[in-house]
Amino acid sequence: MNLCGIFDSHAHYDDERFDEDREALLARLPQSGVAGVINCGTTLATSRTSIALAERFDYIYAAIGIHPEEAADATEADYDALLELYSHPKVVAVGEIGLDYYWDIPKEVQLESFERQLILANELEKPVIIHDREAHADTLSLLKKHCPRGVMHCYSGSVETMEELLQLGFYIGLGGAVTFKNAKKPLSVAAAVPQDRLLLETDCPYMAPVPFRGKRNDSSLIAYVAATIAAVRGEDAQALIDRCRENTALLFGIG
Repeated sequence: MNLCGIFDSHAHYDDERFDEDREALLARLPQSGVAGVINCGTTLATSRTSIALAERFDYIYAAIGIHPEEAADATEADYDALLELYSHPKVVAVGEIGLDYYWDIPKEVQLESFERQLILANELEKPVIIHDREAHADTLSLLKKHCPRGVMHCYSGSVETMEELLQLGFYIGLGGAVTFKNAKKPLSVAAAVPQDRLLLETDCPYMAPVPFRGKRNDSSLIAYVAATIAAVRGEDAQALIDRCRENTALLFGIG
């Protein structure tokens, strides 16, 4: 697809699936229509890697934080070390943070980690990138309590819950799931989200869109996501990409 100006609001190029060709892939993405990427840390180590990638590639920015799946292993020293990294000029968000009740990780540990990072984000005046898997009620409760700015990454909820998030000032991140077979809920959200609250993302290397489902994802494939969302909204795909890039830059203070 000949689309350009793509801004991937959520990627994981630190993932081991990119180890063999990471540098080459990232070097050529701008020639594949990619204008920007936010690489999201999930641990202290991957947060540092995200910053390192942002230092090497002008179009990459970093988000840093402790993912709920990593909360049980995170130490006070990890949180202290992360705090020192937020002053880096290319760190634009606190994330990926949130709750994940799919895995058997103590809820109290996740809730404590999530809340402390929400508080930190407000203190730093940085937006948050939220992971919510099978934890909609608790996630929404804490967001209402602390009222951060941010995006609900890989949104999988209903239009009704989306409306609550919009009232909090949140953005909605959509990716490859909108192209999947029987993607009724993601498509209903894609059709309903206001154009000034939509972000595009990959969550790469995961969630590759059709016709690449099951393969390694990368930011250039957002073109297929944009085409699907534009079709359900009756809009032009390039115009959608352009608006989502503007939204991403506005939320994360880029440019």
